[in-house]
Formats: sequence, C-alpha cells, structure tokens
Amino acid sequence: MSFIEDIKKRAKKDIKTIVLPESNDIRILEATEIILKEKFAKIILIGNEAEIYKLAKKQDLNIEGVQIVDPLKSSKFSNYVKAFYELRKNKGITEEKAKEILKKEIYFGMMMVKCGDADGLVSGACHSTADTLRPALQILKTAPNTKLVSAFFLIIVPNCEYGEKGAFIFSDSGLNEYPDAEALSEIAISSSKSFKQLITAEPRVAMLSYSTYGSAKSPLTEKVIEATKLLKSKEPNLICDGELQLDAAIIPEIADLKAPGSPVHGRANTLIFPDLDAGNIGYKLVQRLAKAEAYGPLCQGIAKPVNDLSRGCSSKDIAGVVAITAVQAQNEC
Repeated sequence: MSFIEDIKKRAKKDIKTIVLPESNDIRILEATEIILKEKFAKIILIGNEAEIYKLAKKQDLNIEGVQIVDPLKSSKFSNYVKAFYELRKNKGITEEKAKEILKKEIYFGMMMVKCGDADGLVSGACHSTADTLRPALQILKTAPNTKLVSAFFLIIVPNCEYGEKGAFIFSDSGLNEYPDAEALSEIAISSSKSFKQLITAEPRVAMLSYSTYGSAKSPLTEKVIEATKLLKSKEPNLICDGELQLDAAIIPEIADLKAPGSPVHGRANTLIFPDLDAGNIGYKLVQRLAKAEAYGPLCQGIAKPVNDLSRGCSSKDIAGVVAITAVQAQNEC
C-alpha cells in the first residue's frame, strides 16, 4: 500500500470535514470528485452554488452531494462577522470592515474552522502562501506551546532505501526564509512531531549544512551547530544530530566516515534545512529528478489544521493533501 493510500485509509476511520475555498479552480472540483468517490473526507466548497455546478458540468465532473456554502447567503454570516470583529477589534477592525473581509472565501472558510463548523482547510491552488497563512494566523492563531509556524513537505521517494523506506520530511521548505538558531530548533521540534504523526515511525532529525562536524567554519555553519545544541537541550530524547551534510545524514557508510558515532548514523528521515532557499530547491530537485511524491507545503504550529498547496499542484495532489489534513484533524481531538 502506498503512503497516500495508507493516509486515506486512516482518514476513513474518523471522517473529518475539510473546507476548500478555491471552488473557481477546476483542479479543486476534480479533487472534490475524487474525494467524494473515495469517501475519506467530507468537503465544503465555498462559493456560488450555481457557478460551481456550471463549471463542474462543463468539465463533466460529478460533485453531487457536496456541501456548498455561499458566504453572502449563509445564515451564519453575521455570527462569523461578530466573532471575527471580536478577534481583530484591537487591531483596528470595525464591524463594517469585518463584514467586507468575511465576504472573501478563504476568510469565511477559516471562520468555519474557528467556530467548529469544519475541521480543517486546504488552499493555495490559486493563491500565494501568504494569502493562505495570513487569515490562518489572524483567526486560528498558533497552537498551544508553539513558538513558530513553519511549513514542510512530505516527500515519498519510490524504490528508495533511505529515510523511512523512502519517506522524508523536508523542513522548512515553504515559509521561513532565514530562520536563526532558535527558530531552526523550533522547526526541528515541530517537524519531528509531524513525522511521527503522519508516518507513524520514530523521527531521526538531521540539521543540514554544507559542513559535517566542523569540516568548514563560517557564520552559516555556526548557526546550525547552535541550533543543534538548542534542539538537544529542549528534546533530549529525540534522535538528532548536526551539523551534517546531506550524504552524512542519509547514507550510513558516509556517516561512518564523516560523522562517526552520530546518533542518526546516516538514517535521517526528518531533514531540517538551514534556510528557505535550500529547503525549497532541495524538495523540488528530489520531486523532479527522483520522481518523488511531494505533498505540501503542509503547515505546523497553527491551532487547527490548515495546509497550503503548491500552485503547480494537480487534482491528485490536492486530494492527497486533503487526506493528510483530515488525519491531522483526527489528532486535534
């Protein structure tokens, strides 16, 4: 069974409701058809019902039975406006401004999650990461005991002996541009928890650098060394090490040469990149050259499950991220 099929199977054990606010994108409707057919989540589309069905019919898609909510016609619109105003009044938001903002599909969808009318939200097929995360942070806030919101990719490499049978988390590959040592340690902690939650295996964290154990020395390597020290002090029971070059992190024979005695021992499955440049380039290289499945950017550190999509995503990718979001929502209970 593939990784995503296992995720869908887990999602079916406790069906969750996921909001898709970008109903004007045909890929969203294609994904909705897949989800309705496979029955691993309930879907709420945000938008005008007639327009959504017109677009679906034009592409010969069957989305009969999906719940569609039009913010302008919703009986809960005024309640959501009042709740949003209370959340943001200290930031200068008036009730009239709150009403205008809640007409936007993604803000309305976030309020559905905030008020318990949905369990999670997936967006980003035709919006930027900022457009997805801004309302998430304004409305849902950060999770308890979390200092930083970050983004990761689940990478599944076919026929791969490395990682966890080819499964990896690459983090942060979608949000934080230049994390300092403290932020890197927090990203590593969140990523280890995400790995355990979604892969259901023991995380082994590598703090990546262009240097291994002092083979080079610069402010860049020092940052990763400091981040590793912080990580080990915060999570003494976590299998982690750094600074490590990628080959020393995932290949045991190279680890024996470059990092003898490393607790990770060349078997890392959770890769923490030193900055967003490295993380984003790294995941795209593996996705394209190794023909890997890449799910994300998935978010960690938000109070409720909200996930971003790559704007180059397919309908199959969207369905996979919805399944992942549903599993994350199960763990919110």
